Amino acid sequence: MRFTELAERFLALEPQLPEGPGKEALSLLHAMLQEVWRQVGAGPREGGGLEELRNLYKKAPKMEAPRVAPGLAVGEKAPDFALPDAEGRLVRLSDFRGRPVVLAFYPLDWSPGCSQQLDLYQAELEEFHRRGAVLLGISVDSLYSHGAWAFVRGLTFPLLSDFHPKGEVARRYRVWREVDGFSERALYVVDGEGVIRYAHVSPYLHHIPPIEELFQALDALRGG
Repeated sequence: MRFTELAERFLALEPQLPEGPGKEALSLLHAMLQEVWRQVGAGPREGGGLEELRNLYKKAPKMEAPRVAPGLAVGEKAPDFALPDAEGRLVRLSDFRGRPVVLAFYPLDWSPGCSQQLDLYQAELEEFHRRGAVLLGISVDSLYSHGAWAFVRGLTFPLLSDFHPKGEVARRYRVWREVDGFSERALYVVDGEGVIRYAHVSPYLHHIPPIEELFQALDALRGG
């Protein structure tokens, strides 16, 4: 089972992590998820278990700050990158030449707007596939956080970790928020030649871009 495999990989890699708050936080997250996993067999229960973890975003601090980064413009070449997914496999933008790619930069796993936005994309995933598009989520979270978050929310499209050097890819796409240490909420549609054909940086962190605009941009590529 994927959850068990991720847990085993974490335990194998944990000794290699440098001592500090980051390692402690990851260890606590691992322990928390192990406890949730033990409770899942009985199904979600009121006030605890997997359902409580799924709904943590509703109690999380709000993200409502205005945009500070401009993003790249339509017509620019999309910078290539190589980032690990939740299973540690390197994913490169150039792997998808010939197909449209949707890059969804989002601030953080477990946060309010990000939970809602990516839940929406998962619910409409067939619409992305019908248009021949690849959907990639990108944030600064570790691959371990991505794995746990995808499991809890039922996300099946790749979540890529812009963890080290932290935010390097977000910087290349001009959506990095230096003071906050995470990216803007931003969308890019990259065509099969690697050129940006749609770009949107949310005016506020909590603003979720209309999914209709995304589908219109993909349809325009097909029409062209």
